[in-house]
Amino acid sequence: MACFWRVGTLGLVLVFHLLIQTEAITNPVDARALQAFYRTLEDPDGALRNWQGNHPCEDMWEGVICSPPQGPSNVTFVTELRLFMHNLGGTFAPELGNLTQLQYLDVMWNHMTGSIPSTFGKLTNLYLLLLNGNRFTGILPPELGSLSGLNRIQIDENQISGPIPPEFAGLTSIQHLHMNNNSLNGSLPRELGTLPNLVHILVDNNNLNGYLPPEIANAPSLLVIQLDNNKFASNATIPTTWGNISTLLKLSMRNCGLMGTIPDVGGLQKLEVLDLSHNTLTGNIPNASAFPTNLTSIDFSYNQLSGQIPESIGTLQMLEYLTLRNNTIGGVVPSNLGTGRAFQGKTGSKVIDLQNNQLMNFSSSLAALASNTNTVIRFAGNPAICGPNQDLTNPLCIPNNDPFIVPYDSTVTMETPPNLCQTCDFITVGYRLKSPGFSTFDRLDKQFVDYLSSGLNLTQNQVVLKNYMWQHGPRLLMTILLYPENSNSFNQSEFDRLYTTFSQWRIPDSEVFGPYELLSFDPRTLPTDGASKKRLSAGAIAGIVVGASVLAMLVTGLILYMVHRKRQPSPALMAQLERLNRMKRNPDLKVAGVTAFSFEELSQATNNFSDENQIGQGGYGKVYVGDLKDGKQRVAIKRAEQGSLQGAHEFYTEIELLSRVHHRNLVILVGYCDDEGEQMLVYEYMSGGTLRDHLSCTPMDFPTRLRIALGSARGILYLHTEANPPIYHRDIKASNILLDSRKVAKVADFGLSRLAPVPDFEGTTPGHVSTVVKGTPGYMDPEYFLTHKLTDKSDVYSFGVVLLELITGLHAISKGKNIVRETHSRMVAGQMLSMVDPYIANYPAEALEAFMRLAVSCCSNLPEDRPTMSEVVRDLEEIGRRFADMLPEGYSKDTPSSASSDALIQPRNYTKNYPDNADTSELCSGTVMHVAPR
Repeated sequence: MACFWRVGTLGLVLVFHLLIQTEAITNPVDARALQAFYRTLEDPDGALRNWQGNHPCEDMWEGVICSPPQGPSNVTFVTELRLFMHNLGGTFAPELGNLTQLQYLDVMWNHMTGSIPSTFGKLTNLYLLLLNGNRFTGILPPELGSLSGLNRIQIDENQISGPIPPEFAGLTSIQHLHMNNNSLNGSLPRELGTLPNLVHILVDNNNLNGYLPPEIANAPSLLVIQLDNNKFASNATIPTTWGNISTLLKLSMRNCGLMGTIPDVGGLQKLEVLDLSHNTLTGNIPNASAFPTNLTSIDFSYNQLSGQIPESIGTLQMLEYLTLRNNTIGGVVPSNLGTGRAFQGKTGSKVIDLQNNQLMNFSSSLAALASNTNTVIRFAGNPAICGPNQDLTNPLCIPNNDPFIVPYDSTVTMETPPNLCQTCDFITVGYRLKSPGFSTFDRLDKQFVDYLSSGLNLTQNQVVLKNYMWQHGPRLLMTILLYPENSNSFNQSEFDRLYTTFSQWRIPDSEVFGPYELLSFDPRTLPTDGASKKRLSAGAIAGIVVGASVLAMLVTGLILYMVHRKRQPSPALMAQLERLNRMKRNPDLKVAGVTAFSFEELSQATNNFSDENQIGQGGYGKVYVGDLKDGKQRVAIKRAEQGSLQGAHEFYTEIELLSRVHHRNLVILVGYCDDEGEQMLVYEYMSGGTLRDHLSCTPMDFPTRLRIALGSARGILYLHTEANPPIYHRDIKASNILLDSRKVAKVADFGLSRLAPVPDFEGTTPGHVSTVVKGTPGYMDPEYFLTHKLTDKSDVYSFGVVLLELITGLHAISKGKNIVRETHSRMVAGQMLSMVDPYIANYPAEALEAFMRLAVSCCSNLPEDRPTMSEVVRDLEEIGRRFADMLPEGYSKDTPSSASSDALIQPRNYTKNYPDNADTSELCSGTVMHVAPR
C-alpha cells in the first residue's frame, strides 16, 4: 500500500503541474542554431538520430539541456550541449554563437575537426568551454577574450596552432587555461598576469617559442604553471619575479630550452613540485635554505649544473623525490641527505637519483636507507663511486632510466575490497590527474579515495580505485568504480548527479592532486528505475489533455508502468536476449561442424558435471572435460555461471567470431548449448594444457618455445589479415594459448574480441575501434589503456609480453614487478641475457638475444614503434632459419616459410635436470588444465 501511495502521489503531483502549465516552445533562434550544427556534424553511430524537427527542448534532443520556460511566452533556451564521447565528427557551425543562454559546451573526446568559430565570442553566458580530445585546428579566436564569465577553457589534445591571444586579458573570471598538447606558438602573453582568478596555466607540449614574461607573477591566485616540452627562445631564462609567486604549488618547465641559473625560489612559500629538468641551466644548486619547506619533488636532471649538493638540502622534511642525474656535480654527497622525515618513512616509494655526475663518496647511512625503506638510490655513472666500468654487483650502481618508481608502461591494479557487492551495478570512471603535486602515488591512494568520495558526496566504501598508471606528462591515469549504497543500482537522479559532478568540475580542487579530467563515464548496466535521462521539458507535457478522466488514466498508467519495469530485465540483458534470438533466427551464424547441443547431452558427457571432470574455473564459470558420441570425441566444455551477464556477452561473442575463423593455430569451436537456462561452449580438448602451465612447471627447450611462439603468431596473424572481417583478440596472454599433445599452439578465448573497423561509404577505413578498456593487467597495451582506441598493435603488445614469458619463464606481473619494465632495465644495464630462463640458457646467445629483442620491440610504448604481426611471423621464421645450424639436430632451416609451424622447428628429445636450488613447488602433477578462464 505504501508503494502504491508513493506512485499515486507522483502521478497527482505531475498532473497538477500539467494543469497549471501552458504550452512552451524552444527559442526559434536556438532551434535553428542546432539544426545548422547538425548539418555540419558526422554521426556514424546515430547518437543524435532524434535531432529531428524544430523543437529541441520539447522533444528532448540527445545532449540538449534547456532552461525552464521564461517570460509570458514560455520560451525555453538551450543552456547546455552535453555531447561527451558521442563518436562525433564534422565541424562547428558558426550559428552556435547564437545560443545566447548557453552555459556549458561539452564535446570532449570526439573526433571533430575544423576551427573554433569566432562567433563563440557572442556566448556571453558561457561558463565551461570543453573541447579537449578532438582534432580541432586553426587558431584561438581573439573574440573568446570577451567571455568575461568563462571559468574554464579546455582545448588540450587537439591540433590548434597560432599564439595565445593577448585579448584573453578580458577573461576576468577564468580559472583554468588547459591548452596542453597542441601546436600553439609565440610567447606566453604577459596579459595573463592581469587575470585575478587564474589558477592553472597548462600549456605543456606545444611550440611556444618566445620569452617568459615576468608579468605572469602578478596573477594573484596561480597554483600551477606547467610549460614542459616547448621551444622557447634560445636565450630564454626563468624570470626572477617568478620566484615570488606566493600561491604557487607547482612549477614545471621541463625540456624548454632554458638557460641561465636556477633563480631564488624562496618566495614560493607553498611550492611542492619543482621540475626544471632537460634544460641547459648552469651554475651551482642554490642553498637549500632558498627552497620552500613544503617541497616534495625536485628535478634538476639533464642540465649543466656544477658545484656540490648543498648539505642543508637534507633539512627538507617533505622531500621524497630528488633527481640531479646527468649534470657535472662533484664533491662528497652530504651525510644528511635522505635524513628527512619523508625519506625515513616506511611507506611510499621514494627516489634519490644522482646518476652520471662526478660525485666522490657517500655515507653508509645512505646505503642503509636503500635497504631499510622504499627509497631507491642511484649512483651509476659516478666513476669514483661505481668505478669506470660500473660495478654492477652493487645495486646502487645499476643504471636505471625509469623516471618514476611506477614506470609509464605498467598498470598498478589495486586490491578489491572483499565486502563489495558482487552482483551490484556500478559506474566505471576514466579519470586522469593532469598535473599532480607529487611524484609517487602509492602512499596517497587512501587519501585520494577520501578526497574523491568527499567531493562526490559518497561514502568511502562506494569509491574503489581499481588501477592507475603513470603516463608521460607526467599524468596519472586511473580507473575508478562507483558503487551504490544500500541498493543494487544507482537510480537515474543519482547517476545524473554523479556525471554532472565530474563533467562540470564540481569536485573542489586539491592542492595535492591538482587538476583532473574526465575520460569516460560508463555504467555497467543502465539505470533501471524507468526515469528519463533528461529533465521533463515544458513541450513534452504541453499536449496532455486536462481533465479528471485524464488524471485517472495517468495515475493508472504510471502504476502499471512501474510494475512492468519492476518485472522487466535490465536493458543490457534485454540486448543480450535479442542477440540470442537473432542468432536463432539467422542460420548464417551457424556453420557446418558447429553443433547445438542439448543440456542432457553435455550432462551425460561430463558425468553430470562431476567434480572429477572439472579442469578449470574462472570469472566466466567452470570448465569440464567430457566425452561425446560414446566416448569417441573428447571435448572441453565451458559452462557459464547462472545469471552471468558478462559471461553471456562473451558467450555470444565467441560463437559469432569462432564461426568465422578456421586456422590450425586457432582453437576449434565444436558446438554450444543454450538450453534449460544454461549457456555452454564446447571446444576441442587440448591435452597439453595452457602455455602458462608449462612455463610454470614444465621445462621446455628453446626450439619448442620458438615453435609455440611461431604457431601462436600465425594464429593471430590470421585474425588480423585473413579473417573476414579482421578480428582484434584483445586478450592475448599465456593462459589463452593452448597446446595439444605435440605442443602445437592454438590461440583460444575470444570472449573479449572485437571486429576490426571496416571501410565507410567513402572507402576510408578507421585505424582503430573505440571501446571500453578490457583485458588483463600486465598484457594490456598502455596506449589502448589511455585512449580506449583498440588496434592490431594492441594485440602485438600483448603478444610481446607472451614472448617475454617464453624467453624468461616469468609471469607478466610477479610480486609487483612488471616483466616489460624488468626487461627494459636489464637491457639498459647491458644484462639482457640475465633474464633468460635457466633451462634454455645453454642455447646460442645470438638466438636468445634476437628473440628477446623482438619481444621488446613488440612491447614498445608507442604503437607505431611496434612491428605488425606479419613482421613478427617473418622475424620468428628468420630466427629459426638463421640459427638452425647452431641449434640441436633435428631443427630444419630449409623449411619454406609457408610450411606449418610443426615442420619449421622440430624439437629434439629433451631432458633437463633441475638445478639443486631450483624451486620445484610448482611442478605439474596429474592432468594439466587445458583452459584457464579469466
